[in-house]
Order: sequence, then structure tokens, then C-alpha cells
Amino acid sequence: MKRNKAWSLALAASLAMALAACGGEEQPASDTDSTAGNGQLDSVQELRLTTGSGIPSMDSVLADDAVSFTMLNNAGEGLYRLDQQNTPIPAMASGEPEISEDGLTYTFTLRDANWSDGSPVTAHDFVFAWQRAADSETGSTYGPYMMAGTIKNADAIAQGELDKSELGISAQDDKTLAVSLERPIPYFLSLMAFGTFYPQKEAYVAEHGDQYAMDSGKLLSNGPFVLANWEAAAMSWELEKNPEYWDAENVKLDKVEFNIVPDPGTGVNLYETGEADRAGLAGEFAMQYAEDEEVVRVLKPSVYYLQFNQEREGEPTPLANPKLRKALALSFNKQDLADVVLANGSIPADFLVPTEFTFDVNNEDFRKVNGDMMEFNAEQAKALWAEGLEEQGLTEVTLEYLSGDTELSKKIDAYMKDQMEGNLEGLTLKMSQVPFNVLLDKNEAQDYDIQSTGWGPDFQDPITFLDMFATESPQNTMSYSNEKLDALLEQADGELALKPEERWQALAEAEKIIVEEDAAIANMYQFGSMALQKPYVHDVIAHPFTGDFSYKWAYISGRE
Repeated sequence: MKRNKAWSLALAASLAMALAACGGEEQPASDTDSTAGNGQLDSVQELRLTTGSGIPSMDSVLADDAVSFTMLNNAGEGLYRLDQQNTPIPAMASGEPEISEDGLTYTFTLRDANWSDGSPVTAHDFVFAWQRAADSETGSTYGPYMMAGTIKNADAIAQGELDKSELGISAQDDKTLAVSLERPIPYFLSLMAFGTFYPQKEAYVAEHGDQYAMDSGKLLSNGPFVLANWEAAAMSWELEKNPEYWDAENVKLDKVEFNIVPDPGTGVNLYETGEADRAGLAGEFAMQYAEDEEVVRVLKPSVYYLQFNQEREGEPTPLANPKLRKALALSFNKQDLADVVLANGSIPADFLVPTEFTFDVNNEDFRKVNGDMMEFNAEQAKALWAEGLEEQGLTEVTLEYLSGDTELSKKIDAYMKDQMEGNLEGLTLKMSQVPFNVLLDKNEAQDYDIQSTGWGPDFQDPITFLDMFATESPQNTMSYSNEKLDALLEQADGELALKPEERWQALAEAEKIIVEEDAAIANMYQFGSMALQKPYVHDVIAHPFTGDFSYKWAYISGRE
């Protein structure tokens, strides 16, 4: 799958900001019993939340940020959705699809389901929405991005070489949808839970033209809730239970209220005074409430790391030396970074593919294959650093360290500079803290030595974290290349696509090459968040991708 780093980084950044403000998707680990609370549902099923920002778009074809995808996940639904255990399950699809022997054709039968106006959801609604997303004239970012190399002819359509009608999707009748792929995709069904693949009713979109989905009065829903009292500049809005939803009997909440509260301190105050049912914790508030019994924590599958640029302006950098890269990767204490500097539920990342993200056919976490790699070891770092400098004929090195200009970035940078310079004699880090758009430009031009960056998944498979390090990947803006890695990734996308166990081992070997053998990057932490949550709130489900959380199964018990 061809991917654009700017979009995934922006999505990861918007996720981090949204969670810092509202902590909206946390779920206590013990809060999975539907009889929790006082044993019965309260008569008032309303959840009151704060959020850090508004909704940029409710058009599933145009949405490209965490807040929009989260609202779409609750007001809309695709062929699949993630369940309470984050397993993709049939949603608009009535059951599992028929899959051709070569893995290139999926045939779905739709369940009986309605739009919020009472009209039926049909296979034609999926065809229209997908073609609209793939069409370059629409201006969708995630349409071409998610379909490239996946849905048949999507690349050629995005480049204007084929008409959108040639996209690999067709309605055989109102209830039967056929999808043709460019190649076998092991994670295809998880893609079907992503908002870009939701249906849209063609007549309704045409009726509202460029005003479609610009406010809640010009939006149809086929999900558990409908959006109410929302417009582009709204500071508050609601999700109201959708009586036309096919599974409405299992939706317990009648309403979810959202108020924009950018300042975490204000959110905590609203929580303490009983005006909000949850409040995100960040910075000093995270440390202050860390041991509070009403704190909930969640790990997100976003991993942050340093990437090492091996070529700059056509010339090798000192970081072309593997010993120097390994020394840098071993030179900082990740545990202290997570526990003391971040103090927000994040954990040390001695890995690239995050924990609690993707699982094999036996439901074993991918992390169990390689375990932890490149753990903090100051003495080993010093020895490798000295050897690397000697090989380069150097006694000291100055490296430009590129990062963002947010307060959190600056806090992390100060720690990293202290750790790395303190443990590696002769190292000077020249800090370059710039706005996000400037960082993207410098990344694209490879105008840096070390870059503090991160990645969030587009789908539920290890390869979303690994294939950006292939030699020819557009995300590889660091002149890193390993022929064995390239071969493993090609096999995982090709001949091993329908051999899950062999593919899993190939991907694990690829991760080991990137992180441990080559030290192409230095992993720092896996992002976590903390929030205060009232004990009467139950079953708000966090998701690793699609939307950050679901309210479909949430309920109130014990407030009254």
C-alpha cells in the first residue's frame, strides 16, 4: 500500500492532541461486565464529555483527522466495525464474505439496514462512496491513500488514467457487493472498518451538493447514533441514538454530549464539579492524579522514535555508520522518558510494532515474537560510540536534531539532549524545533540528521509499521536500504500473503533488521493516555484505528 507520511503523522498528531484534551477513549481494564455498576441501567442514559477541538469534516470521503473519524465511527458504519475486543466483525455485511481461491475477489451480502431517514442502505451506496473517494476530482486524501495498491484500478483512477467507474467494486444487486483487489490483502477486512470505506446515499449527496455534511441537518447516518446540533464552527454538539440503526436494541445511551474545552485544567475542573463524566489528563494534571482511583489508562498503537538520516545533500552523514546509530539508540533511558518526562500512560518502546495492536491466527500478540530490542545500555552505547568515531576518523560530532515546536516536544527534546550528550562523549546535538509544516518540508528534503517522529497505523497489520523502511518507500526519507529487508517485505505482500504463519515470521524478521541489526531508528515510547472517568460510566471502547472510540456499547449505571 502506498502511503503518505504527512497524513499519518498528522493523524497521529491530532490523536495525541485530542487525547491530551479529552482522554475520550479510555476504558478501565475491569470494566467489561454488562452488569457492572449497581446492576441495572440508570433511567437517564446520557454521557457528558469534553473534547479538545471541533469536527473538521463529517463527509466520510473527505475526513482525514482523528476527531472526524471518531465521530464518523459512531454516526456511520461500514461493511465491518471493530468490536469490544478490537476484532473486525460484520456490520453492514450480514456475515463473512465469499472469498475467491486466489484471494482477489470478496463478495459481501448486506444485512437489512436503513439510513436515518428510513431508506434502505444498498450495495449501490458503497459503490457511489468508494468511487467518489477514489476520484481525484473529489479531493479526498484518504481515498487514494487507502485504496492505492489495494482496490483494483484505484491507482490509475487517482492519476486520471481511468474513469472512476473502473474501480474494483460493483453492485450485483441491492444486497450483493463484489470487491476486486490488486493483490491478496491479509488485512483487507480490517480496512473495511475504516471511515473512508463507509457508504453514502448518492441522491442525498447530490441534493445537498457542496453543502453535504456541512452541518448535522445535511447528513444521513447508518450507525448507532445521529449527529445533532452541529455546524462547522460549533463549540458543542450531540450524538443521539439512531432509532433506524439495525442493532439499536443494543445501543443503551440516548445521548452523548460534547463540549470543546481546549485547556486540560478546565476539563478537570468540570469533572470535579460534576459537569463532565470524563476529563483527559496531561502534564502536571497527569502527575497529580496518577494514583487516583478514578484514573483510567489506555495504550494507543502509536510509536514515537528517532530516525537517522544517512545521506544529506548527496553526501553520507556520520549516521551512515551503524555503530554510531546503535550507540545513539542505546544511549537514553526510555523508562524514565515514559514515567517521568511524559507521565501520561506511555510506555518505553523497545520495539517498532506496538504492543496490544495486532495478533496472529492463534491470538498471540506480535510483540511476543521478538520481545524487547535495543534496551537502554549506557556502557554498550559508549563503547559502540567510541568504535564508530574511530572508524570515521572523528573525535567529536555535531548533529542536527529536528523536532516539533510544541511544549511536549521541547520537554522530550531537553531530556533526549541531556541523556545522549551525557552518555556519548564528543556528541553535540543542535536542536531544530520547528512548526509541523516546516518539519514535514525538512523531512521531505532530508534536511536533518536526527528526526523525532512517530507513526500511527492505517490498518491492523504489522506491515503498516514496517514497509515504510523499504528502500523505495516514499516514507523512507533517510536513505536507509537493506536488500534482505526489501525481500522480506515483498514476500509478505506477495507469495506469503495467503500463508499467515510464514508471513508473520517474515514480518518479525523484518522488524528485527530495522530495529536491532541495522538500528535504522531509535524507538522511544508507545503513546498512552490518562483520564479521569466517573465510576458509573461503563464500556466506552478504545480502538487502535478507525475511530478512537465507540459509544455503541457504553452505558450509565450507578449515577442515580
